[in-house]
Amino acid sequence: MKKDIILGGVGGQGILSIAAVIGYAAIDMGLFIKQAEVHGMSQRGGDVQSNLRISDREIFSDLIPQGKADLIISVEPMESLRYIPMLSPDGWLITNSEPFINIPNYPELEKIHNEIRSFPRHVLIEADKMAKEINAAKSANMIILGASSPFLGIEFEKLENAIKAIFGKKGDDVIQTNLNALNLGREFALKHIK
Repeated sequence: MKKDIILGGVGGQGILSIAAVIGYAAIDMGLFIKQAEVHGMSQRGGDVQSNLRISDREIFSDLIPQGKADLIISVEPMESLRYIPMLSPDGWLITNSEPFINIPNYPELEKIHNEIRSFPRHVLIEADKMAKEINAAKSANMIILGASSPFLGIEFEKLENAIKAIFGKKGDDVIQTNLNALNLGREFALKHIK
C-alpha cells in the first residue's frame, strides 16, 4: 500500500488538521508516513501546500515526484488546480467547490469548476455550504477529508479514532461535530463517484 497525497488550500482552512488526522490514522494502522513542510503563509490567507506520503514500507523522501500524486485534497478550488501537474494519470482530485477569494483578480468560478470537472476522477463538493447546514462552519475541512476517505487506503474507523484523539481536549461536542462532518463528506463522495 502506498499513497502520495498533496494537501492544498489557503491558510486558516484547516489543512494542518486534515494532515494530522490522516497521519494519526496511518500510524494507528502501523503504516509509515512522511510529511513535507507546509509551504505558504498559513496565518495570513496565503496558499498552503503539503506533501503527505503513506506506505506499508519505509519511505525515503517526503517529496512527491511530479505526476505521481495519488490524491490532491484541497479546501479551495483554485488551489486544487495549482497542483494538477503533481497528479498521476489515475489520481483523484477532491476539492471544495467554494472559493476563498483572497486576490482581486480571482478567476471566474465557473471556469474553475469546469476545469475540475474535466478530470475523470474528481469529487467537487460544497463543503462550506454543507458545514453551515449542520451548524459546523469550521468543519468544512473534515467534510473534505470525509470525501477523500474512500481513496486514502486507510480504514474509516481509524480516521474517526484520530478525530477523537486529536480533538479530545476540545470536548465531546467538538468531537461529534467533526465526526458528523467526516461522515457527511464520505456519504457525498460514495454517492457521487462515477
